[in-house]
Amino acid sequence: MKTPSGSETLPSWLRPSALALFVGVLIVFRLWTASNAHLVEDEAYYRIWGLYPAFGYYDHPPMIAWWIWAGQQIAGDTALGVRLVGVLSAAVGSLVLWRTAAILFGRHVAGLAVLFFNASILIGVGGIIATPDTPSVFFWGLTLWALAELHVSGRADWWLAVGVFAGLGLVSKYSVLFLGAGIVLWLLWVPEARRWFASWQLWAGGGLALLCFAPVLVWNHGHEWASFYKQFGRAGRGDWTTKYVFEFLGALVGLLNPLVAVLAGFGVARLSRRTLARDGAASLIVLTLVPFLAYMLFHSLHARVQANWPAPLFPALALTAAVFAAAPGRRERLWQLWSAAAVGLGVLVAVVVQVHAVDPLTGRFARKDPTFQLRGWPQVTAGIRALADSRGAAYLATTGYGLTSQLSFAFAQELPVVQLNERIRYVMMPPVAAGLFDRPGLYVAEARRDNSARLAEVFDHVERVATLARTVNGVFLEDLVVYEIARPNRDPLRSVFEDPGNGGLD
Repeated sequence: MKTPSGSETLPSWLRPSALALFVGVLIVFRLWTASNAHLVEDEAYYRIWGLYPAFGYYDHPPMIAWWIWAGQQIAGDTALGVRLVGVLSAAVGSLVLWRTAAILFGRHVAGLAVLFFNASILIGVGGIIATPDTPSVFFWGLTLWALAELHVSGRADWWLAVGVFAGLGLVSKYSVLFLGAGIVLWLLWVPEARRWFASWQLWAGGGLALLCFAPVLVWNHGHEWASFYKQFGRAGRGDWTTKYVFEFLGALVGLLNPLVAVLAGFGVARLSRRTLARDGAASLIVLTLVPFLAYMLFHSLHARVQANWPAPLFPALALTAAVFAAAPGRRERLWQLWSAAAVGLGVLVAVVVQVHAVDPLTGRFARKDPTFQLRGWPQVTAGIRALADSRGAAYLATTGYGLTSQLSFAFAQELPVVQLNERIRYVMMPPVAAGLFDRPGLYVAEARRDNSARLAEVFDHVERVATLARTVNGVFLEDLVVYEIARPNRDPLRSVFEDPGNGGLD
């Protein structure tokens, strides 16, 4: 097949050098934010994973742990170390998106796709946060690029790259299974793609994907399929309702960037018409979007779709937006201005939120503030440290993964932090030291999640010793309650704490 022409005339701001500068400046700014903003609960939790790399974890496959481990080897056990690889992956992801769009639809579309991708709110803001979505977006994009190279070049060996990237995507997040479903749809729908079923490379690529994913299967087999039950058990759960559908669609539009979402909607419609005509390039984009979008729409009829779930689709949605924005038409000037406004809006929101995450722009806070979890930890942990010193505490105990993780980050190399329940979350760590609970400890909890009433069933001594306010610039956020605990009458790790704590991760 022929590649779209590389001789098209580009405006200066869409040339590769300008795009590289744009992305480079954004990456530098994100690195600054990553270095200076405190970890959110989930990041602090995944930080523990990075300290103890394994082939699997209760909540997700292990790729984010491996990325964090790599960052920690470079930048240490710091906020930057946790986030480093994820932030840098956006630069590689932008390059891969450019190449994908360029060979399928031309360099004009490619340039706009990179701009729209980096102007999406979730990528611009959430791309700094280290979660499994970050490697999932990265490897989904790499898989799409390998498929584009396959389609354009007709070289069967690209199936091997598709298999490796898709397999690594599954090691990032199980939702990449829907990309596999989209690939099968494309093979069945596009007549010229069906010939690949007779290619050994297609089946070898599938084998490579399974080989990459095999360690996760082995880990789950050895841990009663805990991770699979955790994630797949939510599918179809709950009664039928429409109350989450518009919430899902609103979050998708808002986090993609409302102005980019309008372009993407028109772009999907344009490519869908070409898909109906069985165009290979258009079908590749549309059919790899459809399965995951359909699943999330179905899920929204039962329960809430978490805002981060659609993240792997954002590169392709940015590409569809670029396809429409780059197409000549009667209102070309209008869409040029619209595109510029979309990029400006995305960059402005990202900059404001990142600055706010590091240095609050307002003195008013609430739990709905997206930066709530970042605030007040150095001050409140200083109070806990003083209590631990004065009481001779040998450990800190908790009953929620979020607080466990924040305290573990704050007290690294000082005091062990032990979550008394949900021990499946920490099977990758060494066992709790023998005799640790023979000495006094401190139980710490958010006041709204205080489980101290149940501590008396485990410890003979339970005494409330402090209430510490988590604040930022003197503004109250929440109370943490602290209890001295001692003399356990049973194993605290095999006790009455059987509830799911403060929930799982998505």
